[in-house]
This record gives sequence, structure tokens and C-alpha cells, in this order.
Amino acid sequence: MSIEDKAFNFEEIRPYRDDEIAMVVARLVDDQEFIATLAHMKFPRLMDRLPRLLKPVISRFIHRAVHRVLGREFGHLHSVRQCQELIAEQLGALLDRVADGITVTGLDKLATPLNSSPGSTKAYLFVCNHRDIAMDPAMVNFALNECGMDTTRIAIGDNLLTKPFTSDLMRLNKSFIVKRSATARREKLAALKELSAYIHHSLNVDKQSIWIAQREGRAKDGIDGTETALLKMLVLNKAREQSFGEAFAELHIIPVAISYEWDPCDEAKAKELCALGTEGSYIKAEHEDIDSIYQGIVGEKGHIEVVFGDELTGPYSDAGVAAAAIDRQITANYRLQASHLIAYEQLHGESPNILPWKQALGDVDWAAKRGQLQKRLSNLSAEQKKIMLAAYANPVKCRLEAEGGAHVGLGLGLNGLKA
Repeated sequence: MSIEDKAFNFEEIRPYRDDEIAMVVARLVDDQEFIATLAHMKFPRLMDRLPRLLKPVISRFIHRAVHRVLGREFGHLHSVRQCQELIAEQLGALLDRVADGITVTGLDKLATPLNSSPGSTKAYLFVCNHRDIAMDPAMVNFALNECGMDTTRIAIGDNLLTKPFTSDLMRLNKSFIVKRSATARREKLAALKELSAYIHHSLNVDKQSIWIAQREGRAKDGIDGTETALLKMLVLNKAREQSFGEAFAELHIIPVAISYEWDPCDEAKAKELCALGTEGSYIKAEHEDIDSIYQGIVGEKGHIEVVFGDELTGPYSDAGVAAAAIDRQITANYRLQASHLIAYEQLHGESPNILPWKQALGDVDWAAKRGQLQKRLSNLSAEQKKIMLAAYANPVKCRLEAEGGAHVGLGLGLNGLKA
């Protein structure tokens, strides 16, 4: 692919470099809004219920404590590698608390330091289904780090960067910015060309792998699907004489399917989808995405499955054919867990078509799993409960459909929502 990288300097969208880390960390440690946000997330009830007269005093005490912790935990960071090592350490400790085990498969297909000769590794574009804002790329990076591969650069929409400190945090974590806020046609095209050029530059010049979601916004209804617009963007700057298939093959795309037994944001997603379905619109609260990021990180996940697919080699004639190829792999590799199968049965009754998947899970306390699901449904209205059950059941429906099995149409897919 021939891309004029010199037309872009990527300064507005790239992750931070080693020489910028110490300055950005110092800025974050002293950012009062960042400190206040952390304090409120850590002690939400206390901060909300403090008497008016005591709130300034107690808040000041808590903010100082948070500032000291930030300085102790982050003050020593001076390189991207150090940031990644700290994140890996913190993520491992977090997963011990909020997940019931992680299964990773498919890494043996990649050219990694553990299964390749020195110097033979290459950069990949990991196209992933999207359920959680922060944890999806984190789980891919966790898996790569465990096998000795470098972590990915992460595509993240600027709609999530509602505060300066969120931009700093994301760019410290090797994130690059997708300018979704551009509205004018010329401005939007320029942003897409820059993004396409940056992804190509990262893969082929910097030799840095990329994580990107298969669609804009999370699949809140549990139905995964690759947007053709995304794939067209990836080859937007291809040479005039190149075909779509030739340019696409140079991206080394690996579809990745991530399955969480429990979605920490399932209740919030059900309420949002219900509002959209009944009222025709949903207005987010200020900085709601930040809260979704936090809840997605610290909330209960149950078992997690990460499956790396086969590299797409094609040839693919157009974006629609390529998207279908990605979708086939993600649907086939998405691990159906107890929560998905129970939800499907609650909506449609027991079915012999899903029995093999139930048996494949082995020794499962089905009564306990049903109890967990009922607890997650307990704060929802009847319509919201139906929507949440459908979100868990839809991966089963999609697999049955892909494999030609009978299923009951759920009719609750609501695509197109952002973040």
C-alpha cells in the first residue's frame, strides 16, 4: 500500500512517546478534576451523602489521600514500557478479583517470540468484537503480553475524551484518537485519511500492532457485526493501481472474539436500549461514558474467553465480502457461556439445538448461574428484563443462524448506538 505519510504528522492523534511520559504523568497527578473523579468513583456513597457543611473538609482530606496514592503509584513512570508494565501488573491483580478465570486460544497462530525465530514477528491489525470500552483492548493486550508480544496501539473515539485527563490517560496507554466529532464532509474525509495513514504507518513502519473495534460503539444488544465503512477507511489511502483485496491483505488482519460471562454494564445497556425503543432517543448524562469505562473495569465479569482467529488472506473483492469473513470468524469463535445459554432458554424454553454447548461447558452449577442472572435482572422493569435477556441470548441466536440451526427470532437487535 502506498500512503503519503509525509502528508500527516499524526501529532493530534498519536499515543505519547517516551520523552513525554514524565511530563504527562506529573500533569495527571496534579489534575484536581482527575483527583475528584477518582475520589467520587472510589467513594460514591460517601461523597454523595456527606452533609453540606462537612463535604468541603472531608472532600479535601480524600483528595489529598488520592493525590498521595497517585504520586506513589505513577510518579516513577518515565517510558511507555514502564506504563505498560504497571498496567499489566494492575490488570492481573484486578482480574483476580473480578473474573473467574481467563481462557485464551489461537495465539499459536501468530508469529510471536514464543513460536517464531528471532526477528520474524510482525505487526497485526486485531479487529475485535466490542462489548466493553476499556476491557476489550485490555484483554487482547493481556493475552499478547503473556506470550511475550508487544501490546497493541488502541483506537479510541474522541467522543470518550470529554475531559483533558481522559485524553492523557488513554494516550499514556498507547491509544490513538479516532476523530468522530468531525462533521463537515471535507473535515471528516481528512480525519479518515489521517487515521488510515496512521494505522498503515504503525503496522508497516513502526511495526506496532493495532487494536480496533469491528464497529463504532459497543454491541449493546449482543449482536456483533463488522461495519464496511471501517474496512473502507483502512484502505482509503491505497495506491491507485491497487485493488481493495491487495491493499486489504497488507493489513495482516486477525479477527478476535471476546466473551464475558457477565457484562458489568448490562443493566445500564438494557435501560438505554429500552429508552431508545420506547421513546425514540436516549440522552446520556454528562460524562456517562467515563462511568461506563469505570464500571466495565471494576465490575464482575465471570469467566472470560479470548479467541484469536486466522489471519485474513483473501482475496476479498470488496469491503462487504471482507466484513462477512470477519463476522464468520467472530461468530464461530465467540464462546457461548452459561449466562448466554440460560438467557436463551428463559426466552424460548429448552432446546436440543443448544445442548452440545451446555455439555461442552462441563461441570456447571446451573442453579447458581440462574440465580446470578436473576439477581442482575432484579432492578429492571419487565421490558428492560426482556432486553437484557436478549442481549445475553443473541450470541446463541447468531451461532444457530450461522450453523443453520433452528432459532426463534428475538427481534430486539438495536444497532447503531455509540460507545
